[in-house]
Parts: sequence; C-alpha cells; structure tokens
Amino acid sequence: MNTPSLHVVLHQPEIPQNTGNIGRTCVAVNAKLWLIRPLGFKLEDKYLKRAGMDYWKTLDVHEHEDWAAFRASDLGPKRLWLFTTHAETAHWDVQYEPGDGLVFGKETSGAPDWLHGEVGDKHRVTIPRYQSCLRSLNLATSAGIATYEALRQLRGTSVQGPNPA
Repeated sequence: MNTPSLHVVLHQPEIPQNTGNIGRTCVAVNAKLWLIRPLGFKLEDKYLKRAGMDYWKTLDVHEHEDWAAFRASDLGPKRLWLFTTHAETAHWDVQYEPGDGLVFGKETSGAPDWLHGEVGDKHRVTIPRYQSCLRSLNLATSAGIATYEALRQLRGTSVQGPNPA
C-alpha cells in the first residue's frame, strides 16, 4: 500500500453503515482508516459490508482498543484535526498537510471533552451549517466533506491525484 494521503480516525463509531461508507471513501482517496474501540458493531456486520461493498477488502484499516493505543502507534497521523460542532473555525479555513488525521466522534454524542482538550482549540474545526435547527451532519457525510476539502487543498503536493477515467 502507498503512503496514505490522509488518515480518517473514527472514535467509537456506532453505526456500521456510516463506517462502511467512510471506508469506501478512504479506498477511493488512498486514506488510512483508524477505528478506535469500542465500536457499536462487529467488523463482520452485514450492514458494514453492504455499505463498504467489495472495497472493504482493499481498505487500509487499523483498529485500536482505545485512544491511548492509537496515539502510541508509530503509523498514525502527524497532526490531528477534530471535526466538531463545538468549534468556531470552518474546516476550509485551516491548512491541511499530507499525512494529517481527520478525527470524528461517535454519532450520538460526538467527541468527549477530554479529546477536545487533547487536540486543542487550534485543531478543532467545524463544517458550517446554515440552519440553526440542525445539530449536525451525518458522520459519513461529514467525513466525505472533510476528506475532499483536505485533498482539494493538497493538490500540487506529493499527494498523488486521481486516476484518469
């Protein structure tokens, strides 16, 4: 496998369909997927497999028992960006670098306070919402928006572009 352009980090994801879709996106863009336990499903889940389709077989995915084990890994991201509704900075107003990690919390409650603290205010970003009644976007949608914005910014760097059609 090539060096990943980005890392997508899911902290305690709960819905297998979201994780399957995110895995499929990771395959498409040569990103590594990190799953931080506990998970709300088993990796053998039929809904995960259906959403990830046959792409799941080629996905570069790593699981860790907890956040500390993930952080101790020497294969992880260089920098972390926490995507949260509790940030002021829009995701398009920061400068991504090859090898960055895009971190997402669980679907029902987002990232815990201690994770916000560890990442710090300078590395917390939000995807703007224009309707105040909407609490948040779907996890798979958010990961897709974030991943493609980071890749848009990384054009012209050492990140390999898309294959021609």
